Amino acid sequence: MVTIYHNPRCSKSRETLALLNARGIEPEVVLYLQTPPDRETLQILLKKLGMQSAGELMRTKEAIYSELALGDKGESALLDALVENPVLIERPIVINGDRARIGRPPEAVLDIL
Repeated sequence: MVTIYHNPRCSKSRETLALLNARGIEPEVVLYLQTPPDRETLQILLKKLGMQSAGELMRTKEAIYSELALGDKGESALLDALVENPVLIERPIVINGDRARIGRPPEAVLDIL
Protein backbone atom coordinates (compact mmCIF):
# COMPACT_ATOMS: atom_id res chain seq x y z
CA MET A 1 0.00 0.00 0.00
CA VAL A 2 1.37 3.39 -1.04
CA THR A 3 0.63 6.41 1.14
CA ILE A 4 1.16 10.09 0.37
CA TYR A 5 1.32 12.86 2.97
CA HIS A 6 -0.37 15.45 0.81
CA ASN A 7 -1.10 19.17 0.82
CA PRO A 8 -3.51 19.95 -2.04
CA ARG A 9 -2.36 23.60 -2.04
CA CYS A 10 1.23 22.59 -2.86
CA SER A 11 2.08 22.22 -6.56
CA LYS A 12 4.78 19.59 -5.93
CA SER A 13 2.35 17.59 -3.83
CA ARG A 14 -0.31 17.76 -6.58
CA GLU A 15 2.28 16.81 -9.21
CA THR A 16 3.48 13.84 -7.16
CA LEU A 17 -0.07 12.59 -6.63
CA ALA A 18 -0.74 12.96 -10.38
CA LEU A 19 2.47 11.02 -11.12
CA LEU A 20 1.32 8.17 -8.88
CA ASN A 21 -2.14 8.16 -10.45
CA ALA A 22 -0.64 8.14 -13.96
CA ARG A 23 1.19 4.95 -12.98
CA GLY A 24 -2.09 3.35 -11.87
CA ILE A 25 -1.37 3.84 -8.17
CA GLU A 26 -4.23 5.04 -5.99
CA PRO A 27 -2.42 5.87 -2.75
CA GLU A 28 -3.90 6.39 0.65
CA VAL A 29 -3.97 10.18 0.92
CA VAL A 30 -3.15 11.67 4.30
CA LEU A 31 -4.06 15.35 4.52
CA TYR A 32 -1.42 15.95 7.16
CA LEU A 33 -2.36 19.58 7.84
CA GLN A 34 -5.79 18.39 9.04
CA THR A 35 -4.53 15.18 10.68
CA PRO A 36 -0.91 15.80 11.69
CA PRO A 37 1.31 12.82 12.42
CA ASP A 38 2.13 12.21 16.06
CA ARG A 39 5.66 12.06 17.42
CA GLU A 40 5.97 8.28 16.98
CA THR A 41 4.77 8.46 13.37
CA LEU A 42 7.28 11.21 12.64
CA GLN A 43 10.10 9.08 14.05
CA ILE A 44 9.00 6.18 11.82
CA LEU A 45 8.87 8.53 8.82
CA LEU A 46 12.37 9.80 9.53
CA LYS A 47 13.67 6.24 9.62
CA LYS A 48 11.92 5.31 6.37
CA LEU A 49 13.29 8.47 4.74
CA GLY A 50 16.80 7.62 5.95
CA MET A 51 17.05 10.90 7.85
CA GLN A 52 19.11 11.29 11.01
CA SER A 53 17.34 14.34 12.43
CA ALA A 54 13.89 15.93 12.46
CA GLY A 55 15.63 19.07 11.20
CA GLU A 56 16.10 17.35 7.82
CA LEU A 57 12.31 17.06 7.47
CA MET A 58 11.65 20.74 8.20
CA ARG A 59 10.66 23.49 5.84
CA THR A 60 13.15 26.03 7.14
CA LYS A 61 11.79 28.87 5.02
CA GLU A 62 8.41 28.85 6.75
CA ALA A 63 7.94 31.94 8.93
CA ILE A 64 7.11 29.80 11.98
CA TYR A 65 10.56 28.18 11.76
CA SER A 66 12.21 31.54 12.44
CA GLU A 67 9.56 32.64 14.92
CA LEU A 68 10.22 29.55 17.04
CA ALA A 69 14.01 29.87 16.60
CA LEU A 70 14.15 26.21 15.62
CA GLY A 71 17.68 26.46 14.26
CA ASP A 72 18.91 26.48 17.86
CA LYS A 73 16.74 23.61 19.18
CA GLY A 74 17.49 19.99 19.96
CA GLU A 75 15.86 16.90 18.46
CA SER A 76 13.06 16.66 21.02
CA ALA A 77 12.03 20.29 20.47
CA LEU A 78 12.14 19.83 16.69
CA LEU A 79 9.83 16.82 16.89
CA ASP A 80 7.47 18.75 19.15
CA ALA A 81 7.46 21.64 16.66
CA LEU A 82 6.62 19.31 13.76
CA VAL A 83 3.72 17.79 15.71
CA GLU A 84 2.37 21.18 16.77
CA ASN A 85 3.04 22.93 13.43
CA PRO A 86 2.59 20.41 10.60
CA VAL A 87 3.12 23.19 8.05
CA LEU A 88 6.81 22.72 8.88
CA ILE A 89 6.83 19.17 7.44
CA GLU A 90 8.49 18.93 4.04
CA ARG A 91 6.05 17.70 1.42
CA PRO A 92 4.92 15.54 -0.16
CA ILE A 93 6.09 12.34 1.49
CA VAL A 94 5.37 9.07 -0.31
CA ILE A 95 5.65 5.81 1.62
CA ASN A 96 5.80 2.34 0.15
CA GLY A 97 6.42 -0.37 2.74
CA ASP A 98 9.55 0.38 4.73
CA ARG A 99 10.81 3.07 2.36
CA ALA A 100 9.78 6.68 1.82
CA ARG A 101 10.80 9.64 -0.33
CA ILE A 102 10.02 13.33 -0.45
CA GLY A 103 8.54 14.23 -3.83
CA ARG A 104 10.88 17.12 -4.63
CA PRO A 105 11.06 16.69 -7.54
CA PRO A 106 8.04 14.43 -7.94
CA GLU A 107 10.11 11.85 -9.86
CA ALA A 108 12.17 11.24 -6.70
CA VAL A 109 9.46 8.87 -5.49
CA LEU A 110 9.78 6.54 -8.48
CA ASP A 111 12.65 4.55 -7.00
CA ILE A 112 10.46 3.24 -4.14
CA LEU A 113 7.51 2.15 -6.28
